[in-house]
Amino acid sequence: MKQRVLVIDDEPQFLRALATNLRGAGYEVETAATAAEALAAAGLNPPDAVILDLLLPDGSGRDVCTELRRWSEAPIVLISAVGDEGEKIAALDAGADDYVTKPFAIGELLARLRAVLRRAGPPGEPVIVVGSICVDLDALSVTVDGRPVHLTPHEFRILRLLAQNEGKLLTHRAILREVWGPAYGDESNYLHVYVSQLRRKLEPDPARPRYLLTEPGAGYRLVAPAT
Repeated sequence: MKQRVLVIDDEPQFLRALATNLRGAGYEVETAATAAEALAAAGLNPPDAVILDLLLPDGSGRDVCTELRRWSEAPIVLISAVGDEGEKIAALDAGADDYVTKPFAIGELLARLRAVLRRAGPPGEPVIVVGSICVDLDALSVTVDGRPVHLTPHEFRILRLLAQNEGKLLTHRAILREVWGPAYGDESNYLHVYVSQLRRKLEPDPARPRYLLTEPGAGYRLVAPAT
């Protein structure tokens, strides 16, 4: 059975081209040009995933994310023009799972879409493997290339959160609130210290990280390096 993707964008030519590429990749596609159309379409025929433009004629993609998250767990990939970093971060905090900046290669968008759909599937095993990093959620232990690595409790919680969301961009605020609590939501410098410590323990070359990547001004994601 084909997976259904709801695509929301107010540029007709772009919307048609994107829908054509998605159908060519094997997805069933429904389109909408406004926030109101998007919410109505999602309510009548719930999608498996949503591709959402940040700026819409009758509202913000952030508002659409907030409303969808009241009743839907469908992953949301935000698409946005350069220059809206604050809005993108707000949308991620409101429930978007990832974002891609316009203009983008269709292959990148399809890869991001596949990744969020995988993460939305059944819960994984208690051991998460990302490249050479192995995180045992039951034993609260980590190995790199089979070698045990000692992490502090906070370092382990950060890595566990990133590993459970492999490939997904997590904002500074989301990580801080999940690991330390709401009071630390704006302490991005505090988080930077812990990420630097994790890189020294996990990365072959901490100065050129391949696993724990920074999205400038936004947050971090954990990925398996391309071979």
